[in-house]
Amino acid sequence: MVTRAVSGPRQARISETQNPLYDEHRLPEIDRLRGLVMVLMALDHMRDFFDADAMRFSPTDLDRTYPFLFFTRFITHFCAPTFTVLAGVSAYLYGAKVKDPTALSRFLAARGLWLILLEVVVISPIWSMGSGRIELGTLWAIGCGLLALAALSRLSPRQVLLLGVAIIFGHNLLDGIHAADLGAFGPWWRLLHEQGKLPLDAPGGVIYPALPWIGVAALGYGIGPLFLQSAKLRDRALLVAGGAALALFVALRFSNLYGDPRPWSAQRDLVFTLLSFLNVTKYPPSLLYLLVTLGGAALALPALARAGGRIGAALTVFGRTPLFFYVLHLYVGVAAALAFVVAEGYSLTEIAGWAKAGGPPPELGAGLAGAYLAWILVVLALYPLCRWFAEVKRRRRDLWWLTYL
Repeated sequence: MVTRAVSGPRQARISETQNPLYDEHRLPEIDRLRGLVMVLMALDHMRDFFDADAMRFSPTDLDRTYPFLFFTRFITHFCAPTFTVLAGVSAYLYGAKVKDPTALSRFLAARGLWLILLEVVVISPIWSMGSGRIELGTLWAIGCGLLALAALSRLSPRQVLLLGVAIIFGHNLLDGIHAADLGAFGPWWRLLHEQGKLPLDAPGGVIYPALPWIGVAALGYGIGPLFLQSAKLRDRALLVAGGAALALFVALRFSNLYGDPRPWSAQRDLVFTLLSFLNVTKYPPSLLYLLVTLGGAALALPALARAGGRIGAALTVFGRTPLFFYVLHLYVGVAAALAFVVAEGYSLTEIAGWAKAGGPPPELGAGLAGAYLAWILVVLALYPLCRWFAEVKRRRRDLWWLTYL
């Protein structure tokens, strides 16, 4: 029998529908983009665990960094904004499916509180090295975004979009307001817009101030209706928006007028001048940081819509199990790093003391190359588990609590 060869996007679509993990109610390109940023995020964390320079200086410190390290950090800047905006998109699509505003608000509020609880109880011990400190990071920011959407979802998507854009473009006007100047309200301001200590003298700190991330989640919800349109219309809109965001980033960054509290400047050579130009602020995420990362994500999604084969399937698996992968890769990564350091002859007591001492011994660490190797091994090791869990979630629709994992 003679059969006709099928290639390109149609072939990828056919192979996906034959995949047991395929779900006709989901958009695979969203899962692929989410999976891509999860894998990149793992690279950043393995750098934290295996490259001892991570405890000595910031990879964006132009006085101490080098290009490979800087760009390793820069590409992972795309993770948190992309994941947060996709959380907003998914919130809208969930609401469009259930068609019940009350059920949507209840789900988003429960999901947001659940993520914040996980941040405090499960994730903070990783970054605080078991000291009991609470570090409010990525899950806190996304959780706050979902809590805000629980209320904002009662508005029209256009209204939510306008609010999200207003926050993203306007929050840098608040850079001159500091917790130290606000008296008793100061600690609560840190939850919104400035890194620092937690309120009520609780041990720990705010890594991701919530306000800009609420804006990103609102942006995602506001563009949600676009994902119910044809792929051609959606992709055209994303390409235009992504290109416009990157062009605006270049224009604003070049002018040094607005959008980031850290201006760029000429450095010792052309490469480091470029690094200075790209060295935008993440904590809290500046307008320029969000323009370059969300603009890049907007350009990436149409490309991922056409990504088939094993890479596309693997990214889909990670994108459908993001929270499972997030928690698991942190614990596997830190366990592997501890095993590596103990094998080098250091005790757990010495390891615990490095945070107070300002960093580990200069000779310790696997270096950036070792971090990349650890990243590859961890991702490969977790893929079968994520695939298994994705299949469990697909089959057991009767277990409502699986939607929270």
